[in-house]
Amino acid sequence: MKKLLLLFAFFTTFASFSQVVQQPLVQVVGEGTVTVVPDKVVIKARVEHTGKSAAEVKRQNDSVVNQVIKYLKSEGIPAKNIQTDYIRLNKEYDYNNKENFFSANQAISIHLDDLKKYEEIMSGLLNSGLNRIDGIEFKTSSEEKLKSEARKKAILDAKKKAEEYSTALGQKIGKAFSITEMEGQQYQPVYRVMKMESSDSAQSETIAPGEMEVTVKVNVGFILI
Repeated sequence: MKKLLLLFAFFTTFASFSQVVQQPLVQVVGEGTVTVVPDKVVIKARVEHTGKSAAEVKRQNDSVVNQVIKYLKSEGIPAKNIQTDYIRLNKEYDYNNKENFFSANQAISIHLDDLKKYEEIMSGLLNSGLNRIDGIEFKTSSEEKLKSEARKKAILDAKKKAEEYSTALGQKIGKAFSITEMEGQQYQPVYRVMKMESSDSAQSETIAPGEMEVTVKVNVGFILI
């Protein structure tokens, strides 16, 4: 009896699905974008040294990284906001001098939850021996709220497009039968490549955050009536 009920439910569902599929449909992609002034920043930093001894360049790098991490913790930066991206020790060749040498690199991402601390932290990093900044990435603490707003805009954009298509065909759109959020489109970070500054510029402004975008794309299917 239970098997008969399950079989009946399957065929009922299949019949309903087939009915929907046989109806005229339209599928569109809607996009919603919200802009915001960022209040966070990620500093993409790197410590690097070169020399003829692998052990020496590694020692120099480790010493600077240790000073950098100690400085950041002394400024109240949580350990979870300091991340090592990679560590490299390479043997290389100088074709001009025809000599081998070693290079040590360690990349560190530093997440600042308060954008206002950027100038002060940057100055302290340079004084700690950091010798390379690869770039920065602006972020916002309101990302989830902004994504929600962007989703609503994306749905309305999809509905508008579907109405334009259906009107051109002399038809109307009915209920939506599917909504799929497209991956990899929600967040658009802003990057700035930074120039090294001396400690004398600690009180000056060396970045312009501008605005960043939070974008959502959705694929929506409507029934044509």
